[in-house]
Amino acid sequence: MTPAARIAAAIEILDRHLSGTPAEQALTGWARGHRFAGSGDRAAIRDHVFDALRCRRSFAALGGRAGRPTGRALMIGALRAAGTDPATVFTGEGHAPPPLTPDELRPDEMTDTEALDCPDWLAAPLRQSLGAGFAPVMELLRHRAPVFLRVNLARIGRDAAQARLAAEGVASEPHPLAGSALRVTEGAARLRRTAAYAEGLVELQDAASQAVVEMLPLADGQRVLDYCAGGGGKTLAMAARARLDLCAHDAAPQRMADLPARAARAGQRVTILAGADLPARGPFDLVLLDVPCSGSGSWRRAPEGKWLLDRHRLAELLALQARILDSAAPLVRPGGHLAYATCSMLSAENGAQVAAFLDRQADRQPGWQLVAQRDFTPLDGGDGFHGSVLRAPAA
Repeated sequence: MTPAARIAAAIEILDRHLSGTPAEQALTGWARGHRFAGSGDRAAIRDHVFDALRCRRSFAALGGRAGRPTGRALMIGALRAAGTDPATVFTGEGHAPPPLTPDELRPDEMTDTEALDCPDWLAAPLRQSLGAGFAPVMELLRHRAPVFLRVNLARIGRDAAQARLAAEGVASEPHPLAGSALRVTEGAARLRRTAAYAEGLVELQDAASQAVVEMLPLADGQRVLDYCAGGGGKTLAMAARARLDLCAHDAAPQRMADLPARAARAGQRVTILAGADLPARGPFDLVLLDVPCSGSGSWRRAPEGKWLLDRHRLAELLALQARILDSAAPLVRPGGHLAYATCSMLSAENGAQVAAFLDRQADRQPGWQLVAQRDFTPLDGGDGFHGSVLRAPAA
């Protein structure tokens, strides 16, 4: 496919997405209907689509459709943002998109929030949460995230893992956020084909996510529950830190479908528990709550979430987070720990949510204490994450 044909394909996929189809589904549907497209074509088209989703507001304005995005406007804007005259691509020749219309010959003026690709309604709470970091963080969210690996330190050291990867064409460097973190600098596309990955020596995991797990007070012999395990990234990260009696649970068990195979590859054992089994298996020395959240810290990886989130959904998430905290607290043994984590940068989901829990517990079970708390933003190198560790009252 020519570069212009790839842009035409991206326009088609973006229009499907803007009509309500999830981006991944739109990409898959297009690929099934265009089997002539090679892997290089599909990768380039995917990059166009996700770049446009990260920069939806600014690209729409650059494409002459501020506030009214279309696939065509987004790709016109993408070319202008890259310093390319879109008229040189939108020629109508061969499989290229049709030529520009008079209305598309010049970009629209942009507001500050449009230039930062920030939803207007979220600007104030993000400014309050991020302070002086608001603009630089939002700028980073407009770009692709780094690729990070977590070294399975239970089986191999970080330097040795780095050497194994390098021998297979994947270059990396240690990252200071976590002792297990490597940032991939070259060869990311080869990663899943390496023996180091197949043997469970490394896993894909953001560096800040790894740093949250490093905050947890883990020790050999503890009984630990990952209450909102999802795919099990933090479950396996905990397993690599200590020899644990490790259990995983999720309100949607299908999210954990791959966890047993991933655990086996990593040389770990994880017990999957249904909700009804939790009280009998407890109490636990540590319960980790990696709760559903806005995902604002991971918008450069999942940019759709930035535009799908609204006030109503955020209110639902805040209520759900509070319910999870309250329901999980009785599972912690006296003097044990409850850890709360999000991939959000909104203080309402983070420190404020933990403070509200402590206020409620003051009436129900006095003595809960906050023993550690940390917020990460993309300025630290990884995604935006929050971690809090609380200690339950002693018996």
